[in-house]
Amino acid sequence: MRRPVVAGQFYRGDPEGLRSQLKSCFDVSVLKEDAKGAVVPHAGYVYSGQVAAHVYAALPSAETYIIIGPNHRGIGSAVALSQETWSTPLGEVEVDKEIVDALFANIEVDEMAHQYEHSIEVQLPFLQYRFKDFKIVPICMGLQDENTAREVSIDLANALRGRDVIVLASSDFTHYEPDKVAREKDHLVIEAILKLDTSKFYSRIYERRISVCGYGPIAVMLETTKALGAEKGKLLKYATSGDVTGDKSSVVGYAAIAII
Repeated sequence: MRRPVVAGQFYRGDPEGLRSQLKSCFDVSVLKEDAKGAVVPHAGYVYSGQVAAHVYAALPSAETYIIIGPNHRGIGSAVALSQETWSTPLGEVEVDKEIVDALFANIEVDEMAHQYEHSIEVQLPFLQYRFKDFKIVPICMGLQDENTAREVSIDLANALRGRDVIVLASSDFTHYEPDKVAREKDHLVIEAILKLDTSKFYSRIYERRISVCGYGPIAVMLETTKALGAEKGKLLKYATSGDVTGDKSSVVGYAAIAII
């Protein structure tokens, strides 16, 4: 059992309080999208919860949600699957063992890589609040270069064809720069994401030194959803932590993007 490690920190740790917190996050008006994938933030709900809710309010239900997040702590395998059941204050979520088994030949199962990582965990209460009877496939990426992302996306697309799935990339955008700078940099990479242009996405990150923490997961999601028929991205919401705190001197950027 993979038990929550940031309950009570990134989000409320009691079921009633968490449901109330999520309800306030979902106080948004969003049209449903026939999305094959999405980019969603993973900060504390007080900062990025409403941005994340723009994605989850727009998503259709699916049998399985593939959730790809960065490995902030650098523990475990370079790219790691989890096959344990995951728990949150709202209950337990099963892993789709068929998809994990299909990926196991090329992607290692390593629970240690997931043990303390928050980027996947914080997505689960949103899914639990919106949907019932779904499974997940958690993938944690410590190695995020373009070649690795393309290799993982090929394996993932092969395993997912013909299945009822949605691929989620868990990532925040620019970290700890002035609000104006963060918005300028982030919209450069968002433009590449909306065009599903992975090469331009990487080149802009490297050229402008843009601190997108989950750039590998975003690239895997883009390449996988393109292989599954996606044609474009749609920006649902962008905000920074400064919109919540009022401090614009040093912010983190958050984007909700549906891939259609």
